[in-house]
Amino acid sequence: MSYIAEIKVMPHKELLDPQGKAVLGGLSNLGLAGVDDVRVGKNITLHIEAESVAAAEAIAREAAQKLLANPVMEYFELHCQQA
Repeated sequence: MSYIAEIKVMPHKELLDPQGKAVLGGLSNLGLAGVDDVRVGKNITLHIEAESVAAAEAIAREAAQKLLANPVMEYFELHCQQA
């Protein structure tokens, strides 16, 4: 069966996010008030062929842990569903 895994990778909340600060400054320069903080991350979509949703999740989790997210600086959230 075919599954789609959505992986959201974000910097840890305790760490500075220079890209987020740059976006926040840009929003301020555009006159867009009311935004207190910006965090910039990555959204990764994997199309996976697997026997079950659990097997697809295991593949996606291993990809995130070994390649897609740096555990020192980032965390990830994973959602998997049938395509």
